[in-house]
Amino acid sequence: MISRLKECDKSALEYLYDHYSSALYGTILSIVHIEELAQEVLHDTFLKIWRNFHSYESGRGRLFTWMINVARNMAIDKLRSKEIKNEKKTDQVSNNVHTIDRVTFDTTSVDGIGIKEVVKKLNKDYQLIVELMYFRGYTQSEISQEYNIPLGTVKTRTRAALKELRKILQ
Repeated sequence: MISRLKECDKSALEYLYDHYSSALYGTILSIVHIEELAQEVLHDTFLKIWRNFHSYESGRGRLFTWMINVARNMAIDKLRSKEIKNEKKTDQVSNNVHTIDRVTFDTTSVDGIGIKEVVKKLNKDYQLIVELMYFRGYTQSEISQEYNIPLGTVKTRTRAALKELRKILQ
């Protein structure tokens, strides 16, 4: 599959889309919370995967992990974009139903690949970091500020949590 993608085989991209788009969509939707926006980000994610596949290095991780990271980063970038920020500024109060609100985030969103169950096996500090970063779209700096945890501690816990998740998944 990887060699076919590196050779720009469109059927390989179709295979990826058919088999992984729902998992990527679930990740994106859990960050942006707006279906239309999530669909747009999913489309952009697959374009980026296609155009930047040369940057994937199989020695650094699995293809699916790389794709999830691309999707997550695209979703976060979309939330931080001027387009979204300007849209939020011009929304009237009655339209605020669709805005992103971390306080009322519903953690019961669809988890197509079961990763939330795996995360529950981590200790509570690691669970918090993974939940905030990967499911809610927080940056390490935002976690540090909002939860009054030193930035270095957030970074250390992130690395440790990812290391533990790798052990669990192997």
